[in-house]
Amino acid sequence: DHGGGDAALRLDNQLCFPLYAASRKVVRLYTPLLEPLGLTYTQYITLLALWEQDGLAVKDLGQLLYLDSGTLTPLLKKLEQQGLISRVRSGQDERVVTVHLTKAGHALKQRALDIPRQIASCIPLGLEDALQLKGLLERVLEP
Repeated sequence: DHGGGDAALRLDNQLCFPLYAASRKVVRLYTPLLEPLGLTYTQYITLLALWEQDGLAVKDLGQLLYLDSGTLTPLLKKLEQQGLISRVRSGQDERVVTVHLTKAGHALKQRALDIPRQIASCIPLGLEDALQLKGLLERVLEP
C-alpha cells in the first residue's frame, strides 16, 4: 500500500487529466473534417466567431476564444495569407485592429455548415449529457 498522500498524485484521481485528454481527442476528431477546408481547429473557431460577428477587435476576439496575443497574432497572419480575413487599423484609435472576413472567408462558411452535425455523431453523448457537460465546462472557464 502506498502512503495516503500519494493518492493525490495518481493519474486516475486527476480531474484535469480527462479534461485535457478529451480536449485533445475532440481536436483530433475535427482534424479530418477541417483538412479539406485548409483549417486548423484554432483557425476554425476564429472563423466561427467572425461568421457570428464580423469586424471584431483583435483584443475582443482573443477574449472570446481564450487565446493570448502570442497565439492569436500568428493565427490571424496565417488566415490573412490564406485570403480569408483582413486586419484593419481603426481610424479612431490606431492601437485598435479589427478583423474582417473577406469574400472567400464568408464563402467558406457554406462549406463548414455540416461540420457540427458530423462532430456530434463522433462524440458519444446524448443531448442532455452534452448540454450538462457544456454547462460544467463553461463554469470551469468563468473568470
